[in-house]
Amino acid sequence: MAIGIETVHTDTFDMDYFRFGSGEKTFVILPGLSVQSVMGSADAIATAYAAWADDFTVYVFDRRKVLPSSYAIRDMAEDTALAFRQLGLHDVCLFGASQGGMIGLAMAVYHPELVGKLALGSTSAHVKPGQLCAIEKWISLAKRKDTKGLYLSFGEEIYPPAFFDKCRDTLLAAADTVTEEELERFIILAEGIRDFDITGELRSIRCSVLAIGSLDDRVLDSDATMEIAKILKGTNFHYHMYSGFGHASFDTAPDYLDRLYRFYTS
Repeated sequence: MAIGIETVHTDTFDMDYFRFGSGEKTFVILPGLSVQSVMGSADAIATAYAAWADDFTVYVFDRRKVLPSSYAIRDMAEDTALAFRQLGLHDVCLFGASQGGMIGLAMAVYHPELVGKLALGSTSAHVKPGQLCAIEKWISLAKRKDTKGLYLSFGEEIYPPAFFDKCRDTLLAAADTVTEEELERFIILAEGIRDFDITGELRSIRCSVLAIGSLDDRVLDSDATMEIAKILKGTNFHYHMYSGFGHASFDTAPDYLDRLYRFYTS
């Protein structure tokens, strides 16, 4: 059965999301930056997490539907927190991938009542100039409306070489469907990563945290995860570093979902 897209309405914005499963625990996915919304991948995501459906009710959130011209990570976190409250979500098992992890960190700092456990996938608490190279390249390609170049660069940077070769044709096919509105949206979301730095507030996080990174992360590099590990080290913090699965290890590592599941159910 196809997963339906729903919309949460607030006084200031609307935000799309989808949900599946019927478990007592609430699991929320905040996806990373993407050229096109993950709302179009609802069925695939539900299939990937099918084994979770009995134990969790799973929510996947997009960013707000109409973006302001400037939209920082902190603003994304505030909007997502408001969407949570509108839906009555709190104390959730939260997983943020890449940019979604940045949003998750901000939510755990500024809205701790909403986050029961936090897992971070290939993310950063402090996006330094050297970590912006790939993102700045993507912004430039999007501004030139080079959708094929954008999708190929995106795939090449986030996936390991063998995986990228297998999905190259799929990426090129997707590039043909990108609209100007989607490019404009992508640019705003990508530019929102600039100057993100929440390292000074990380020690205020009280929930359990699992950070998963990749030694071969070509987007944010492995230092991003290790910096979080150095600050949050302690009994409530765990981390794992992959090798050979790239920035998008959350899509490519075969045991990734098992690792998340054990964290949330332990």
